[in-house]
Amino acid sequence: MKRMILFLMTTFLTVTFLHAQKPEVIIKDKAGWNKIGDAKVDFSNDKDKFILLWKDKFKMLQIRVKDAPVHIETMSVEYEGGTKEDISLASELKSGSASREIELKNPDKEINNVTFVYRTVSGSGTSKAEVELWGMK
Repeated sequence: MKRMILFLMTTFLTVTFLHAQKPEVIIKDKAGWNKIGDAKVDFSNDKDKFILLWKDKFKMLQIRVKDAPVHIETMSVEYEGGTKEDISLASELKSGSASREIELKNPDKEINNVTFVYRTVSGSGTSKAEVELWGMK
């Protein structure tokens, strides 16, 4: 019985972890803007990590927002080899808008992941914000 409970708890935690940090797959290899991934944002502070399975190089990143406004606290990019770039964004983006085009300091390095701390702005109704991460090749 103890083994069964332990197995169920382990399975639940594994599924929860994988869902929260789902890998993003870049299918397009063309120049220009490519969608990296998207996520729904909670009303309390939420942390999401966009993990790139087939690591890729990007010159710039941009965040696009749908469904509700979002307040972005922090954003960081981790490159191949462990180099990390913290990007100052502390801003609120309205639904249907996009962030500025964020020029990356290491466009010649492959990106492992991009991490956000953000939240859907309260008072925006019941819809959670959807955030899309785009990269310019």
